[in-house]
Amino acid sequence: MSNETPGTTNTPEEISQEKAAEVLEQIDKESSFRKFGGFWAKVVTFIAIAMSVYHLVVASGVFFPTQQDRQSVHLTFLLILTFLLYPAFGKKKGSGPSFFDLVWLACSVVSSLYIFFYFEEFVIRATPVPRDIWMGVALIVCVLEATRRSVGKELMILAIVFLIYGFYGQHLPEFLGEIAHRGFTLRRIIWQTYLSSEGVFGIALDISSTYIFLFVLFGAFLAETGMGAFIKDFAMCLAGRTIGGEAKVAIVTCGLMGMINGSAVGNVAATGTFTIPMMRLAGFKPVFSAALVAAAGTGGMIMPPVMGAASFIMAEYLQMHYSLIMLAAAIPAILYYLSQYVYVHVEARKLGMSRVSSEKITPVTTVLRHQGYMVVPIALIVYLLVIGRTPLYAAFYGIVSSIIVSSVVGVWQGRFTETLKSYVRALEQGGRQSVSVGVACAVGGIINSITNLSGLGFTLGNAIVSLAAGSVFFTAFFTTILSIILGMGLPTTACYIITATIAAPPLIKLGVNPLAAHMFVYYFACLSNLTPPVAIASYGAAGLSGQNPSEVGWAGFRIALAGFVIPFTFIYAPALLFVGDLLSIVLATTTATIGVVAAALAMQSYFFAPLNTPLRLLLFAGAFCLIFPETYTDIAGLCVVGGIALSQKLRLLRKTS
Repeated sequence: MSNETPGTTNTPEEISQEKAAEVLEQIDKESSFRKFGGFWAKVVTFIAIAMSVYHLVVASGVFFPTQQDRQSVHLTFLLILTFLLYPAFGKKKGSGPSFFDLVWLACSVVSSLYIFFYFEEFVIRATPVPRDIWMGVALIVCVLEATRRSVGKELMILAIVFLIYGFYGQHLPEFLGEIAHRGFTLRRIIWQTYLSSEGVFGIALDISSTYIFLFVLFGAFLAETGMGAFIKDFAMCLAGRTIGGEAKVAIVTCGLMGMINGSAVGNVAATGTFTIPMMRLAGFKPVFSAALVAAAGTGGMIMPPVMGAASFIMAEYLQMHYSLIMLAAAIPAILYYLSQYVYVHVEARKLGMSRVSSEKITPVTTVLRHQGYMVVPIALIVYLLVIGRTPLYAAFYGIVSSIIVSSVVGVWQGRFTETLKSYVRALEQGGRQSVSVGVACAVGGIINSITNLSGLGFTLGNAIVSLAAGSVFFTAFFTTILSIILGMGLPTTACYIITATIAAPPLIKLGVNPLAAHMFVYYFACLSNLTPPVAIASYGAAGLSGQNPSEVGWAGFRIALAGFVIPFTFIYAPALLFVGDLLSIVLATTTATIGVVAAALAMQSYFFAPLNTPLRLLLFAGAFCLIFPETYTDIAGLCVVGGIALSQKLRLLRKTS
């Protein structure tokens, strides 16, 4: 007998998706789209689809626009969608954009496409004329307003502060004399930010117009063709049969979803709608359930093959193939999720939980037989990257393979029409979802241009080294603080761009491997999503679960605490990033694994049996010794952890005998 009620239009899954969208709008500026129907809804759909089609055509190699032309068109699409999708002051409903929205839109189109039509002309004359200056001013103002709408006022204010610093650096107070400069004219600043390759049309926007957009579109295609359902079922097969399996399924789901998502809040929203209720029904506390999803969801930004957008910018900064970035991130990502897996296992043991009934779990062979085709696009992308193809090439053929496989399955299952509709939705969602990241890259170019023009990055780098007295540890510690503070108000991409410009060079200057230095900065830019008092990923999970955001934030921080220690390992042991010989990689991975597990057990104050306070502190010390890789610290850590394990095991045996 059917359980459907006459007149009901929404399934439980649709209701969950609506709840996720509602929470995203409340806590994530990037998802706060304006809602309207009719003519303007069709306009937005057409522009978003046109944007996706344009980037696919460029990626296919049908024609080869210059870097400046490609960036100009890309930014034009971004700004058009921004002023159509994002309201000026929070009003999301209406019949269409306001008159002022259209003025902003027109101004942005003219000033952005000016580069497209006149770039060769001002390259030849090499000196800006008044028309160039006015167009530059117009575009910068439009980018700042687009940033305020789509990313948040914090990043806009920061960019304005940098511009003021560029104009009036000679008037800084005496105590800021070290970063003072002679000041620059409007003509010089516009040249740097608008007409050069170090400003708005710089590395970050170029990466946004190629790798980032294509991977965002790839994620949209997978989401629309059923990847989420496959991940949920496959994760249940992998982890569901273990003790506390419901929570472990949440970890595995977030990790797998993160492989194609690359967004902390998006990962939380996509997985939390079904994993949080599942954990609560199993007996986990509501705050713990939400906090675990926040911590695991944040890990999606460091999980290969598709990491956060800033990872592609990192590859460009380091002039390194993305496959090496992807490989370097693998072991740290596994350690991050391993620490949470151990934490959950102990929590489940404490609560006396049992395994999930086998009747509730679909056999893995059945899942793979019915949904295994979803793995093909991801496997193809990994293969193409490993053999040395560019991310752009890999993403394009990943999308093509997704279309081919889904079409074949759609024909086979008799739902080809619905499959075609899903492609249209994916093209639209790809355009929409790329807006905030692209705008953040554009405004990051403004900040980067002023930093380079004034020499601020070099000056602050020297100041950080001086403050840390030349210590690698304290330089890394100050970099951590800077990343977390910036991450409270900035998206991860912008946080990485700024911190990599200011803080990564001092670490490299002190002898840290360049890949390790940039990965360190990137890691903490991602983890800032989980750091109280402003923990955006935790806020998203709290909204889905109806719990107090502060409680969820601190609980998520505790669950992921071992992850905050892992980046320091890069500094002292780049072997974890697959830098060095095989023996050093194996040894560093082994000791770091034991250390991460010990840290998770210490956080839970449990190792075969409850730990008293002295043993807990001693276990923490042993964990840190193992995580910081030196021969003498590894030996000391192994002795401490091994001694505690033996004493706890003997204590447990005496108790049960």
